Amino acid sequence: MNSSSSRSAAPAPLVIESSVVEGLPAEGALLLRMSGSLDAHGAQAWSDELRGHLEQADRAGLRPVLDMAHVQLGGAAVLRTLSETTRTRTGRPDLIIVRARPGVREAVHLARLTGVQLYATLDEALRELARAASRVEELPAWRSQMADPLRPSYEDLHKEVRALRARVRTAPVIGMAQGALMVRYGLPDSGSAFRALREASQRFNVPLRVLVSAVVVARPPSGDVWFPGRRCLPVPQLRILARGGRDPRYRRQMIDAVLHEALAIGKAPAGYVQFVDPAVNALTLETHYGCADTFLDHLVRGRGDGDADAAARTRGRQVSVPDVATDPLLSDESRCALLTTGARALRSVPVLSSTGSCTGVISLHWTEAGHRPTAAQAEAFALLAADTAAWLSWYHRSVLLDALEHLHRALSRPAR
Repeated sequence: MNSSSSRSAAPAPLVIESSVVEGLPAEGALLLRMSGSLDAHGAQAWSDELRGHLEQADRAGLRPVLDMAHVQLGGAAVLRTLSETTRTRTGRPDLIIVRARPGVREAVHLARLTGVQLYATLDEALRELARAASRVEELPAWRSQMADPLRPSYEDLHKEVRALRARVRTAPVIGMAQGALMVRYGLPDSGSAFRALREASQRFNVPLRVLVSAVVVARPPSGDVWFPGRRCLPVPQLRILARGGRDPRYRRQMIDAVLHEALAIGKAPAGYVQFVDPAVNALTLETHYGCADTFLDHLVRGRGDGDADAAARTRGRQVSVPDVATDPLLSDESRCALLTTGARALRSVPVLSSTGSCTGVISLHWTEAGHRPTAAQAEAFALLAADTAAWLSWYHRSVLLDALEHLHRALSRPAR
């Protein structure tokens, strides 16, 4: 009885799962989801494991974010571990903690740990990271008001609704990919397929929605190798995106670089980047800056017609709307969404592949009606779009196919 009671009372082991966060308006983040219990005996082991994850984030150029919502922590143990961890990270990004339990949050506040920042939600943390990055890179001023970092705001709830809408659009594609893997590899259930997809996504830093879309549209493998005869491709010479030493393997960094360059070229206060999701043949929002929530909601709903983005994709050339209020190109819904957010002129630049198909659209907004980019700016936009297309093609044919190949090998391996 005693031994059974002690076993049932034993704390759950602490587990740290890492994943790259998508959808940032600035830099990427490595989210470390923690679950289990931490006591004084486990503090050193947790510290060692945490240090390894933080080094991974630093190598990838990602901001570390700890999600402690499901952790039972001893106050002294966590404070000592966090203090030692942050002290050894001098000169590195701050350690971000989200959703910490009230006792832990109060203890961290009282201890005044340098290098630790607390936020109530992940959205709060990501928004502040975006603001900090925009100040460093001297992007146009972010106009939204900073919320209390310890209390969810209306804006947080609005973003959660928008994120739910995006997940609803992605869920059917995930289901299709799970079904394909179950049939192809004889997996016992959808959970096994999802775990394999998540593992490949994390190993190659490929967003899950991008990976599942590729699984759905790629031709099925017919042998031990999914893509036989494939050669390692050199990174294309990127005239604009190469600046800043960004690693082309990291999708988030490159997409944010595209938007940053576009904003700088056009001297625009707001903009966003969309790529075509081949599984649903629709533009999907990748990153944005300076766009109001009401307009982002309009984009996420994905009507797909009556706007400059759709026109640029269909026509294969840059589309300007110098006066949002009167231009007949826009539908009433699109016009209303733009006007209510202060956009009075816009430009949409298609990203065209080597075969001429549109793989994405870069869009900018201005607050003055009548604004038209100069000829030099239009040429710079075209060069940026060409660089983006070259990088995206390389990424799909190297990093993404590497992830698919790894997935195929892992699921083809006989169970031990």
